[in-house]
Amino acid sequence: MRTSVINRFAKNDRAFSGRRIAVLAATTVLAGGLQLLATDTAWACGDETGGTTAVTAPAADPAKHDGTYQSGFQMTPDGQTITAGGPKVEIGVGVTNFTGAPYQNVSAMLALYNPKGSTNIQDFTVEVMSGGVWKPVALRHGCDPTLFTVVSPATTTARLENGRAANFAFRVGLSAKAPKDVTEIQVGTLAQAPGFPTEAGQSHTYHVARTAAPAKPSAPAKPAPTKPAAPAKETKKAEPAADKTPVKAAEPTTAPAATPSAAPTAAPATTAPAGTPELAQTGASSTNTFLAVSSAVLLALGAGVLIAVRRLRPQR
Repeated sequence: MRTSVINRFAKNDRAFSGRRIAVLAATTVLAGGLQLLATDTAWACGDETGGTTAVTAPAADPAKHDGTYQSGFQMTPDGQTITAGGPKVEIGVGVTNFTGAPYQNVSAMLALYNPKGSTNIQDFTVEVMSGGVWKPVALRHGCDPTLFTVVSPATTTARLENGRAANFAFRVGLSAKAPKDVTEIQVGTLAQAPGFPTEAGQSHTYHVARTAAPAKPSAPAKPAPTKPAAPAKETKKAEPAADKTPVKAAEPTTAPAATPSAAPTAAPATTAPAGTPELAQTGASSTNTFLAVSSAVLLALGAGVLIAVRRLRPQR
């Protein structure tokens, strides 16, 4: 059974530290006490930082530090799920310094390991937040199938004071083409600084989920050719059947006798005496008109009598 990526990493580092001490001692004896310049820690199968460091710094004096820096997850719970071909998952990493002295150029790193098979670089993408944007981080293989992020200025803090922490935000994506044996991924945190060994931190396990492949759309069925329908034969319009029922003669209906309306009685017409011009009627016949005509007649008669009397007097 394979051991955890963090334990293997620590064992590789301690084994190499012993070999480095032996090599340094032998070189010192052979060189006649020449002083050796400090070099970066390296694995037997490659450089821990991938041959890239943020800023070259002189080796620090380990005697000034009481212990070493530590790395761990920040607001990143264990047992999360990463979807192959899906969105990237964010991982927070914090590096703390409680050694009594500052560090120069401390870098945060991630280790990716598949406990059930190979871990291929092309299956993973890693990015780090720097200056408000996500920047890609290169990956490299270690001595075993573990992948390590390469140190870059975006993953490095220039100075880590005593009692302080440097926080980093990574995000990891898994390709949809990853092998089927990639069912879970172990993610580990690490920290390193020039002149000091790389220190392993915490490890979390991510479960791998896979999305169902979308169904291929089926080709649309070709419509069968349809024959044009034969024109409908014209049908004679049905003539309405003659009504053979004998028509009865309409019986005369007697209209009800009209009730005579009460007609106003006309005033008796008055005949004017001969030789008297008839007065024109102005307006409707009424009692006033009758009286006026009668008065005029009487006056005329009176005037005639008066003239006749005057003419008869001289004759006497």
